[in-house]
Amino acid sequence: MSDNRALRRAHVLANHILQSNPPSSNPSLSRELCLQYSPPELNESYGFDVKEMRKLLDGHNVVDRDWIYGLMMQSNLFNRKERGGKIFVSPDYNQTMEQQREITMKRIWYLLENGVFKGWLTETGPEAELRKLALLEVCGIYDHSVSIKVGVHFFLWGNAVKFFGTKRHHEKWLKNTEDYVVKGCFAMTELGHGSNVRGIETVTTYDPKTEEFVINTPCESAQKYWIGGAANHATHTIVFSQLHINGTNQGVHAFIAQIRDQDGSICPNIRIADCGHKIGLNGVDNGRIWFDNLRIPRENLLNAVADVSSDGKYVSSIKDPDQRFGAFMAPLTSGRVTIASSAIYSAKVGLSIAIRYSLSRRAFSVTANGPEVLLLDYPSHQRRLLPLLAKTYAMSFAANELKMIYVKRTPETNKAIHVVSSGFKAVLTWHNMHTLQECREAVGGQGVKTENLVGQLKGEFDVQTTFEGDNNVLMQQVSKALFAEYVSCKKRNKPFKGLGLEHMNSPRPVLPTQLTSSTLRCSQFQKSVFCLRERDLLERFTSEVAELQGRGESREFLFLLNHQLSEDLSKAFTEKAILQTVLDAEAKLPPGSVKDVLGLVRSMYALISLEEDPSLLRYGHLSRDNVGDVRKEVSKLCGELRPHALALVASFGIPDAFLSPIAFNWVEANAWSSL
Repeated sequence: MSDNRALRRAHVLANHILQSNPPSSNPSLSRELCLQYSPPELNESYGFDVKEMRKLLDGHNVVDRDWIYGLMMQSNLFNRKERGGKIFVSPDYNQTMEQQREITMKRIWYLLENGVFKGWLTETGPEAELRKLALLEVCGIYDHSVSIKVGVHFFLWGNAVKFFGTKRHHEKWLKNTEDYVVKGCFAMTELGHGSNVRGIETVTTYDPKTEEFVINTPCESAQKYWIGGAANHATHTIVFSQLHINGTNQGVHAFIAQIRDQDGSICPNIRIADCGHKIGLNGVDNGRIWFDNLRIPRENLLNAVADVSSDGKYVSSIKDPDQRFGAFMAPLTSGRVTIASSAIYSAKVGLSIAIRYSLSRRAFSVTANGPEVLLLDYPSHQRRLLPLLAKTYAMSFAANELKMIYVKRTPETNKAIHVVSSGFKAVLTWHNMHTLQECREAVGGQGVKTENLVGQLKGEFDVQTTFEGDNNVLMQQVSKALFAEYVSCKKRNKPFKGLGLEHMNSPRPVLPTQLTSSTLRCSQFQKSVFCLRERDLLERFTSEVAELQGRGESREFLFLLNHQLSEDLSKAFTEKAILQTVLDAEAKLPPGSVKDVLGLVRSMYALISLEEDPSLLRYGHLSRDNVGDVRKEVSKLCGELRPHALALVASFGIPDAFLSPIAFNWVEANAWSSL
């Protein structure tokens, strides 16, 4: 009997394989009984003006953003493809690493020929810088590899020449960089040193006989590592190296070195190796560089901070080595600014896809024989996505504020920009990774498919949490800066001024014991509780460090010992700063639907931040009942934001083509006829 069954199965399988056409449908099943895609727009209404909300979220250069979106959509270089009756543009991640690198470079040439990079290094002023930032953000929405490769060339190599160099460097390099006659990279990171730039081991000496610097990689741990552009395309690099003059180490300095000729051949006394395949960003040719006593002209020292005379004398207007090192690091803030902003646009892509999918995909019924329920109508699904949506809104305002203070920077604001950019870069990139993971899970198995983006973006953006400063190290810098400010003000008996600490000049806020819905949604209450949290953690942190310091321990060791308080403090500072940017944006709006919805979003951001932070309960600022009240209010806000979900993601202003098939007609996109 088992033989007969096996024979029957083999016969059926053979018939199936030999069929040239798909089997005919069961006549008892009509098309009307099958699932049909229903666009969310048919059932969801826009309760506010999405164009006005987009202007708020993008903050600047909306027309320029739409222009570059259009440039990409009209070129086949950007991998146009049709799915479900719509055109999409996204990289082909099935290409080999070598293919991805070459197509990335071709896309950059296309953008160059169409004037995208005009003025990026030769025009100055806030307007020029904001335009550049906007265009870079759109590049990153299409492909992180494009934005990173462009960013290395302009923001790292180009800005190093611009800010570390002087007139002779500007005249020789900036226009050629803007026109890609020179292709630059940025050799700071080494195999043995990443965040600890002071410790890098590359050594440069000076030869007064030939008036040349000699750059050397003395050991394997000193090889330059992860250098974007070095493996294939870069012709020149900025080399960060210890400068030894007459036997004295003058610290880290920056030099220009040519690593390839115009034909692409590697220069003498240079060795370059590929870093290999990565979990993402395979369109970027990361490489490793060794310098074998490479000689460069004396003029290739970027000498805005320090110089070496022709006879070998070291001169600098900044005598203190720590301040001199800080002057070298200050211009690199632009990297943290661009990373923080691009992380939020990545989160916007993930949320746009996941929320649109959840407004058309159904699962299970809540009544016998009843219709299946939309995913976003489940409270649990709302809880997964809507708080992340509110956080992304809040962090959009934070990223915009960071850009504004950066483009209007002065020597007096450099310290504040460093602290704020460190906190924002860490919190916003962590948020992006959390958001992408939740979006990946929220779309189920479809999130695993590369063309649906949300899963792929995790690998593409993961690196943001560690490059341009490891997030944990950056957060330590935030708490150290707050500590120093607190101690300085107390010692001088001066009021707090700067870093958002002015609230500590006022009496300590007193929170109500009973938290009603109206109290929890009150902006003044939210601000008070965020200020109280920061104030308490800063006082605890400084008190514990001071107490242990009195026993003879070094301050640095005590910072490490109190790392948990330090982390809580830097998070409290950053989340309060983010909340303030939302409050500032909200205050500028006239009464109306946009302001009303933004108020809901702000309350969601504030309350989910409180719910997720145990320090308020740990230190007794909120009771167990209070924490329960916060949690219930978050769930109520989910229900109130649900009708606005589609409008909120539509306000991101990301064209449909830059999302993925599951954000739209996922049935048609997967139909047999679409193969």
